[in-house]
Formats: sequence, C-alpha cells, structure tokens
Amino acid sequence: MTAQETVAALQAALAAEHVAVFGYGVLGGHVAPAQQQNAKLIWNAHRSRRDRLRGYVQAAGASPVAAAAAYRLPFKVTSASTAARLAATLEDGVIAGYAVLAGASDANLRRYAAQAMQEAAVRAVRWRDAPPPEAFPGLPAGALAPKPDG
Repeated sequence: MTAQETVAALQAALAAEHVAVFGYGVLGGHVAPAQQQNAKLIWNAHRSRRDRLRGYVQAAGASPVAAAAAYRLPFKVTSASTAARLAATLEDGVIAGYAVLAGASDANLRRYAAQAMQEAAVRAVRWRDAPPPEAFPGLPAGALAPKPDG
C-alpha cells in the first residue's frame, strides 16, 4: 500500500468514526435505560478512535477529513429497538470504514484497524442480539469469490 493509499484508508476510517459519533449522539436518548451507560461508553470509544485517526492522518502529512454538521441516518430513531438497530448499523459502517486500512503496510496500522473492526463487530452482534448478517462485514461484494488459476 502506498503512502497515498494509506492516507486514503485512514480518511475512510475517520469518516466512518465521524458518522458513528454523530449517530450515537442521536440514538443515545432512545436506548433502553439499561443500555444508556453502555451507549455512552461506546460513544466515547468512537470519539477516542476518531481523535487517534486524526493524529495518524496529520502524522502522514495530510489534513484530516472534517465531520459534517449532520448526517442522513438510514432510518428515524423513535424507540429503544430502532436505537439498537441504528447502533448495529453504525458499527457495520465502522467495520467497512476500517476494512481497507487493515491492508496497510504499517503493522501498527493493520493491528489498529483489526482491533477496531473486531470491537465494532462484537458491538454490532450485541446490539442485534444475533450473529452478523454476513461472514465478513465491510468487504466488497465478490471479494471472497474464487479466483481462477493461472
């Protein structure tokens, strides 16, 4: 992975974290009372990862992508169940955001991306109370298709 590709992958992960921070801010007031502390901890974890990614981008000599003032969410959050569904969807987006970064040349960035993806996958499963809908969330369609020999 070139330095330019690494910066692009960092920016994609950062953009996913921006969305997650925004989304958890929206759903926080709708989660079940038993989940409120958990949602706050996760929101803070995404904020921390966002800030660390900003540092990585700056260290690479680029300007971090800024967060938008607001994001269009995939559906309206009106209850604890839609809040949990949004949280799982946000975590899926985080997994996708880090997927390319997991292929970085720098072993520390690969490890960071893999850990972020693992944490997001576990959170998505917990929010859904079900296994993930796909085996490798975040990978583009056909990425695991058999390749011809030769």
